[in-house]
Amino acid sequence: MMMKGDMWSNLGSTMAAIMFMYAMFRQYFPPQLQDYIFRYSKKLSNLMYPYIHVTFDEFTGERMKRSEAFSAIQNYLSGKSSAFAKRLKADVVKDSQSLVLSMDYDEEITDEFKGVKVWWAARRNIPKAQQFSIYPSSDEKRYYILKFHKRDREFITGTYLIHVLKQGKAIAADNRQRKLYSNNPGQSWSGYRSTKWSHVVFEHPATFDTLAMDAKKKEEIKKDLIKFSKGKEYYAKIGKAWKRGYLLYGPPGTGKSTMIAAMANFLNYDVYDLELTTVKNNIELRRLLIETSNKSIIVIEDIDCSLDLTGQREKKKKKDENEEEMDPISKKAKEEEQKDSEVTLSGLLNFIDGLWSACGGERIIVFTTNYVEKLDPALIRRGRMDKHIEMSYCRFEAFKVLAKNYLDIELHPLFGEISSLLEETDMTPADVAENLMLKSDDDEEDETCLKNLIEALKDAKEEARKKAEEEARLKAEKEEKEKEQAEKEEKEKEQSVREDVKEDATAAKEVKENGVIH
Repeated sequence: MMMKGDMWSNLGSTMAAIMFMYAMFRQYFPPQLQDYIFRYSKKLSNLMYPYIHVTFDEFTGERMKRSEAFSAIQNYLSGKSSAFAKRLKADVVKDSQSLVLSMDYDEEITDEFKGVKVWWAARRNIPKAQQFSIYPSSDEKRYYILKFHKRDREFITGTYLIHVLKQGKAIAADNRQRKLYSNNPGQSWSGYRSTKWSHVVFEHPATFDTLAMDAKKKEEIKKDLIKFSKGKEYYAKIGKAWKRGYLLYGPPGTGKSTMIAAMANFLNYDVYDLELTTVKNNIELRRLLIETSNKSIIVIEDIDCSLDLTGQREKKKKKDENEEEMDPISKKAKEEEQKDSEVTLSGLLNFIDGLWSACGGERIIVFTTNYVEKLDPALIRRGRMDKHIEMSYCRFEAFKVLAKNYLDIELHPLFGEISSLLEETDMTPADVAENLMLKSDDDEEDETCLKNLIEALKDAKEEARKKAEEEARLKAEKEEKEKEQAEKEEKEKEQSVREDVKEDATAAKEVKENGVIH
């Protein structure tokens, strides 16, 4: 006990002596000499201390924007923290349904990559005096410190930090809450907190497993999507922007919108629903494109109805110019009523694959239409709409998916009859699904739904037969009328020829009787 007391007493005396000497040094030594001594003492300590420190602040730049590096590091360390850190912080993500753990302040963890060991520490500086500021960094400065041996400087500043940033961004993409965006009208873009896109949480439950489509066709689409999502280096190699176009076409009710939702859920992408009729001109269209993020699907539904992109707008404008003069009040009212979008086919083509389409990457552009033949060939050619997907009527393979989804059955004695009827009848997946919708919890409800579907298919088949007969009858009547009209015209032509011959004969006779010969 006496020895410990002497040790602490000696330590206290030594610390007091050091503090006294430091105070004398600060008071009596000239500032220039102090700087000189501190500078060389620091160099000496650096020679003896073999570690390098790198600081990553949360906010950087004059406008104090949140650092992407800080966010990526925070995401990267979340997995390491939950495994090794003793003190953790919890953040809620994905609609308050999951947690992400990160190390608490003044905590340190070790990371090892390719045999090289580094140390990460989380720090924060809290100002002593409270002050008001619009910037969060004025209230609290948070940062990470990376410590590593100086012999690994080149490896850490190159390979390791690139690995950290890449992994951190990938984790952020997996943890983010995906959104469904819609474009705001151009006149609302200015003002406080105004945005070009408004959004809601994307919660559509559709997947490729629940999509009513032939299994081989679904697998083909999934493989194409996977190849695209992993093709960053490939697209750079061939010199193309990292984007891909999909054209979904088919009758209403065949699942085009459901396909888009399944694609978004499969790739974990955001969805931008672009309403062209609210876009004033090509400049606004370009600005909307710039504001979209990577890992997104840009959708223009029913593009054949969205805008007139076949030159009819110019004809309409010329027609309006030739209209009669109107009084100023009526003319202004008409102009307000007919404020059509000035987006042109050229502007839309530039939106799809022009120079501005290369701003950003990993984007999918999807057009949907019920009438593909109405679209301009330049709009849907390969290279713009790279993959054309026909969303057709429900056949037996698609029906089996719906039966599994709605009735939870994979085999039933009525499937044979349904299969033959589906091959002979055109019914959309939406109509088939409506017949399979359970109305109660009765055990026999499954068979009732299947029988209802059979009756609906028979009715549709009979209706299609009557329609075909009616069309054939109308066609025959049309052909008969055309034939009668042709015969009538032929008879009239023959009658006209006979009358001309008769008139010529009469004229010749008159000339002969009058004795006039030329």
